[in-house]
Amino acid sequence: MTKAPNKAPPGRPRTGARVAAVQALFQSEQSGDNAETVLDQFVRHRLGTAPGQQGFEDGRVEEADVPLFTRILRGAATGTEDLDQVISSHLAAGWAMNRLDPVLRAILRAAGGEMRDMGGPPARVVIKEYMDIAHGFFGGEEPRFCNGVLDAMARVLRAEEFNGG
Repeated sequence: MTKAPNKAPPGRPRTGARVAAVQALFQSEQSGDNAETVLDQFVRHRLGTAPGQQGFEDGRVEEADVPLFTRILRGAATGTEDLDQVISSHLAAGWAMNRLDPVLRAILRAAGGEMRDMGGPPARVVIKEYMDIAHGFFGGEEPRFCNGVLDAMARVLRAEEFNGG
């Protein structure tokens, strides 16, 4: 069951960027708008504070590292088919991407987009961050499922971190 995420702890703009990227990927998929259009909408209307806005509950991300948000969103949107293939290869037999909850798909895509950025943080940090986000959206088994898929993806996308390279 998908629930509204809790507000990110103050002073965590990188976490805010990741939450915003998940929201933007979800919005892009639901609306059919391309990533650049959604990126522009988020930067102009959904990131930062605004009078009378309550934060995540109203779809705003008050604290977000905009360059990181941009890199994650573009990383997930570039080569989406390849990224979806990596994700799909770690789903149970017979499960297709379209069977996943759309928020869960957005979390996996955002994490994958960030893991493909070799200049980013270690894969274990990326996994931890997206697990926190998954727990913010889901209260059931989804975070556990997400953890398994993210770990498997990291071993493909960042193999050198797990092979001592």
